[in-house]
Amino acid sequence: MKQFFYISLLVVFFIGGCKDKNPEDTDSEIPTGYQLVWSDEFNYTGLPDESKWSYDVGGSGWGNNEAQYYTNSRLKNAEVKGGYLYINAIKEDFEGKKYTSARLVTRTKGDWLYGRIEVKAKLPDGVGMWPAIWMLSTDYAYGGGFTSGEIDIMENLGYIPYYIAATVQTKSYNASLGTQKTAIINISDCYTEFHKYILEWEAGEMRIYVDSQLYLTFKNDNTGFETWPFDKQFHLLLNIAVGGTYGGAQGIDDTIFPRTMVIDYVRVYQKK
Repeated sequence: MKQFFYISLLVVFFIGGCKDKNPEDTDSEIPTGYQLVWSDEFNYTGLPDESKWSYDVGGSGWGNNEAQYYTNSRLKNAEVKGGYLYINAIKEDFEGKKYTSARLVTRTKGDWLYGRIEVKAKLPDGVGMWPAIWMLSTDYAYGGGFTSGEIDIMENLGYIPYYIAATVQTKSYNASLGTQKTAIINISDCYTEFHKYILEWEAGEMRIYVDSQLYLTFKNDNTGFETWPFDKQFHLLLNIAVGGTYGGAQGIDDTIFPRTMVIDYVRVYQKK
């Protein structure tokens, strides 16, 4: 999320009320060989559960010249109701910025080494939107920036409708060098329907899916942390950025606001 992909480097693959929590629903099935270790089903009302979520706060631009101010525990920007989490990007004057949004993090409340991270979400559309589901190192044992690794499970640039990107970045493979490992997939109803954005992360490789469609595999080449810093705990981030170097490459359409990313659930599994 800190730096998005360059379009010329992408590998492209194409594929064409309240929720039911019945345990027989296929959404509730635990993947074979895994056990559920952390989750939020959003079956409550109000702010996100503070025992599971914190906030990254501020309007610094977040390394990308982003236009929003990320607020702290503000119901307008992050609200749970009707069985869903709503992250809302709003056009409003706030702390010197023209837009507000929320960036939820599980840091120190949900940190994992390996596992299956599954987020079921419906994305916001519109030019200037930049929603993301991603992971960062919790303790930055190898250093700052990409050196300790970044896993982008889902990103979308609103001016490139329907294209979902997965990206892995490290000291050797990153957007600053133009060497990041990226793939994209076309999901024609990502703004109107829920899809599962999934990372399967093991010691030897990681795999990223939309629903059952695998579209990025990144292998551990066993040459050191420069290419594989993913032997430390990582935490999850959910956010909508507005504009910025990449999200705002074609401007921001002020007529679209507010815009919302809706999260059905977040589930983390680890192997038994």
